[in-house]
Amino acid sequence: MRFVCSIAALLVLALVAGCGSQSTRPGEIAEGSPYPTSGSSTVTGDFAGYPGVEPFIRRMQQQGFSPNQVAAVISGAKREQWILDAMDRQAPRPSTGPTGAWIRYRAKFLTPENIANGVRFWQQNEAALKQASARYGVPPEYIVAIIGIETRYGGYVGKTRIVDALATLAFAYPRRADYFSDELASFLVMTKEEGIDPFTPRGSYAGAMGLGQFMPSSFRDYAVDFDGDRHRNLWKPADAIGSVANYFKSHGWQAGVPAAVRANVQSPSAARAMKTGFDTRYSLNELAGRGITPAGSLGGASKVSLLEFDVGTGYAYWLGSQNFYTITRYNHSSYYAMAVHQLARAIAERKGG
Repeated sequence: MRFVCSIAALLVLALVAGCGSQSTRPGEIAEGSPYPTSGSSTVTGDFAGYPGVEPFIRRMQQQGFSPNQVAAVISGAKREQWILDAMDRQAPRPSTGPTGAWIRYRAKFLTPENIANGVRFWQQNEAALKQASARYGVPPEYIVAIIGIETRYGGYVGKTRIVDALATLAFAYPRRADYFSDELASFLVMTKEEGIDPFTPRGSYAGAMGLGQFMPSSFRDYAVDFDGDRHRNLWKPADAIGSVANYFKSHGWQAGVPAAVRANVQSPSAARAMKTGFDTRYSLNELAGRGITPAGSLGGASKVSLLEFDVGTGYAYWLGSQNFYTITRYNHSSYYAMAVHQLARAIAERKGG
């Protein structure tokens, strides 16, 4: 759903700061605050003269912004070199053999503290979670697990102004300029529609926001006002809960279907030779013909993905349903989706009842 900078970013990128100039509380919306404007449509400051700025201003005119409104926002944004440096860091090279990558990744999220805090978050927001589950068909534990992995239930928060992050990446990072220009446009529309000062929201260095770390385009498409206050405010648990559930439902979540089950594998070498990943599709008959069968019920799923996890001594195999694929729409990683799945199950088991 949102641009992900690195696996490590999952641990630390979050959003803190209020969304309104009249309060310092996270997500507070300032009512009646005028949208920033200036007397000139000329951009000053860090992004003055950047080639993408003038086309962006013209683009935003088509969405109802005056040139001086857009110029005021861009002029007030800061170019952050450290964001560009972070985006350019090389991703780890894939290993040629098992190194225990899944064990290390899982250990970052499946901790006693994270499970206990997930139970506590569930208990504190039981009504909203129950309502979201009933409306969208998504079990509460999966909503809780997403918020737990993204922001530690709102506990780990970032300090990057969203406008700085998106402007830096839209105008000073050519490799992804088109994507981040779209996100900056969505951000400006979002702040204007919601009555938010665009200089106030803070979050990840890629521009993700709220307890569920929505990018601005996802906010516009999937965020919901779940507490009935006529604002979509992802810094508030109720709106974040409803929005995550809506995102899952909109991306094909199927009520009552397990996200993943372990696979029984007769020949690990044969499984190793097969294509694996959340985007694979195998019929159960095809897998059975290769000695791979589900260790539990798949809830009637006819086709599944074959998932491989590096456990150090070899590889563990799971079968993923449509719901596993839906989780990967949040972050295109089998490891991420499995961490969500296993954290969700651990939280539900700990909570009981």
